[in-house]
Amino acid sequence: MLAVALAEAKAGLAEGGIPIGAAIFDQSGKLLGKGHNRRIQQDDPSIHGETDAFRNAGRQTSYRDKIMVTTLAPCWYCSGLVRQFNIPVVVVGESVNFSGGVDWLRDHGVEVIDLASQECIALLGEYIHSNPAIWNEDIGEG
Repeated sequence: MLAVALAEAKAGLAEGGIPIGAAIFDQSGKLLGKGHNRRIQQDDPSIHGETDAFRNAGRQTSYRDKIMVTTLAPCWYCSGLVRQFNIPVVVVGESVNFSGGVDWLRDHGVEVIDLASQECIALLGEYIHSNPAIWNEDIGEG
């Protein structure tokens, strides 16, 4: 599942954006939607990887049996989306470059699985090093 989110992150980077990708699956592993951070490409601060995947998954009658997979720990905005729609499992590629709302999600009963993917860590780490102002804008520190 992480491979889908990672491919999205790389697509975002190729488009000139921030390399964060996400995907939503059902419990059987069926892909429902995928997406990537498009803040730069669309000039829209609300298009994070998780929100893009969520939108692309389309309307679901319930999210209580879904899995959100993301290359990076979700920010507060995306953590709120997970809680709002009761997504019970979030698979995180990495939380080294940014820990986001991981602890808060866990405190509220969400199962967070951090894979500590070296590929995810390196991809975003290199981006942050090369684009600190854009990164700080993305996480609300700009």
